[in-house]
Amino acid sequence: MPNPLRVRRQAPPRLVLAACAVLLTAVGFDTAAADALTLPGALARAAAYDPTRPAIAARVDAAKASVRQAGVRPNPSLGVDLENFAGTGDHSLLDRSEATVYYQQTWERGGKREARTGVAQAELTLARGRGAVRALDLFAEVQAAWVEALAAEASITVAEERLTVAERLEREVARRVSAARDPLFAGERARTALAQARIAKDQAVETSRQARAALAAFWAGGPDFELDPASLERTDLAAPGPLADTPDLALLAAERDAAAARIRLERARAVQDPTWRASLRHFGDSNDVAVIVGGSIPLGRYDTNRGNIERAQAERTAAEVDIAAARIEREREVARLTARRSASLAEARRIDAEVLPSAERAVAMVRDGFNRGGGAFTYLEVAEAQRAVVDAKARRIDLLKSFHLDRARLDRLSGRHVSFIASAEIR
Repeated sequence: MPNPLRVRRQAPPRLVLAACAVLLTAVGFDTAAADALTLPGALARAAAYDPTRPAIAARVDAAKASVRQAGVRPNPSLGVDLENFAGTGDHSLLDRSEATVYYQQTWERGGKREARTGVAQAELTLARGRGAVRALDLFAEVQAAWVEALAAEASITVAEERLTVAERLEREVARRVSAARDPLFAGERARTALAQARIAKDQAVETSRQARAALAAFWAGGPDFELDPASLERTDLAAPGPLADTPDLALLAAERDAAAARIRLERARAVQDPTWRASLRHFGDSNDVAVIVGGSIPLGRYDTNRGNIERAQAERTAAEVDIAAARIEREREVARLTARRSASLAEARRIDAEVLPSAERAVAMVRDGFNRGGGAFTYLEVAEAQRAVVDAKARRIDLLKSFHLDRARLDRLSGRHVSFIASAEIR
């Protein structure tokens, strides 16, 4: 019965398929691998579907609007004063009133407009940086889910091998029990092992289906895609890229720059702004008109904005410390992951070179003795030898899975997949 998890898309006409296969074989490509979902393909699908992209774009647009608003000058004021239009005695007559129309404008000093624009530009950089970091977090989740799906797919092969061995061993034991060469309980044990192997195989298939569904959920797709098993076998120990290129550090640097811009703004706000006024006054008793010019400026005796300046300075210091701490933490994490990957790979290679060959030779010898009969080997010894091979292969898959999950973490730390952010923005 075909595996439902490995259903391919509808095939093209046979002639076209054969021609494509010949062409791909001629240039050194495997058609199955070409159809398989690669990590870049999964990342591209997730980036195109990412539901947070509109929110990130809206925040960037909001920051751009803040930049435009920051450069706007203060609005002037236009007002009217009416004096002596009502009162007692000589001022009870309406014709003794005075009316003043004035135009008032505040003059910003200390570079306030430039400082506001600098803060708004820094916040725009922050909005873009947060979007890049959010995208890298998504890619790290997708890469981990892709590795989980690969490992789950490989586990099906091990489970199928275990089931095949259990079926063959159950038939052999049944034959020996029928010939009275083994006791009845040996047959029951073989049937129990066969049932357990069937359950393990079904569980592996279900785990693989769930892992595929979890991966496909990143682009709202279905689990009907191919995976290249060779991807799990690729063991590249290349070191991550330089820290200076990572969006995480760029975001911390943007926070430091934003704090520095706020220091300039708070210092500019400490400078007092004068207000100038030009007025035109009409005297009701003589019908004369006079021009009045005046102005005012706060004394700045109590509020010097010192607290806000010190707060911005403390925020810049904190941002600088965060950058230094991020460098140290990242280097420590890279060293830890690199060492663990090397250990996982070394153990997997030793399993290939030492454990599996020895275990398979033991299986061959025990099986040969068991088939010859004579009581040299029992069913339990055959089952134990077979279990050692299956356990070694399962352990090898776990090691490769850990190796690639650590690589996903290293890729996140180094910002390796940052190029997919630009491609998603273009789309």
